[in-house]
Amino acid sequence: MKVLQVHDLKKSFKLGVFRKTAPILKGVSFEIEQGTVTGFLGANGAGKTTTIKCMLELVFPDSGKIYFFGKEGLSVEARHKIGFLPENPYFYEYLTGYEFLRFYGMLSGKFKRGDLERRITEILERVRLVSAKDKALRNYSKGMLQRIGLAQALIHRPELVVLDEPMSGLDPDGRFEVQQIIREIASEGTAVFFSSHVL
Repeated sequence: MKVLQVHDLKKSFKLGVFRKTAPILKGVSFEIEQGTVTGFLGANGAGKTTTIKCMLELVFPDSGKIYFFGKEGLSVEARHKIGFLPENPYFYEYLTGYEFLRFYGMLSGKFKRGDLERRITEILERVRLVSAKDKALRNYSKGMLQRIGLAQALIHRPELVVLDEPMSGLDPDGRFEVQQIIREIASEGTAVFFSSHVL
């Protein structure tokens, strides 16, 4: 099943002092199947984040069509099936890892209290942060923050996970851990779409 289809996506921005129009996306098209891992590769400034923002309606394209789960546009139903980790996520640094995940789990509206507690434990184990669950996020390393951000994107069991530069700033061990998590969730049927400039 196709979870995401992007057809002929175009987007321009006005740049510079003279507000000259610069095309950023020039007809981007791709499709993503359920249970696959898709790497969206390109140099810095190539339009990867702009594409993701258009997909998630954080900015609007000039033209093109986007389908989620066979239906055009980002409906409320589709939003409930998508997890997202932005390139530069904001963390409530005074919260612990556990509190952070509980907040987002409750926000999703998918869980009863007991179910959410079990899901938090399960996802902390998956991202290898059980030992840090009671530590404030301000005391997390870059790699730990990336993994707790990934846990937030996965907490509600999405069918499509969109990750913008999930390897950014990670050391080789951190990259390996994130790659392992991505492989695991894809093997369970979740589609993973991630942007990167790292081959």
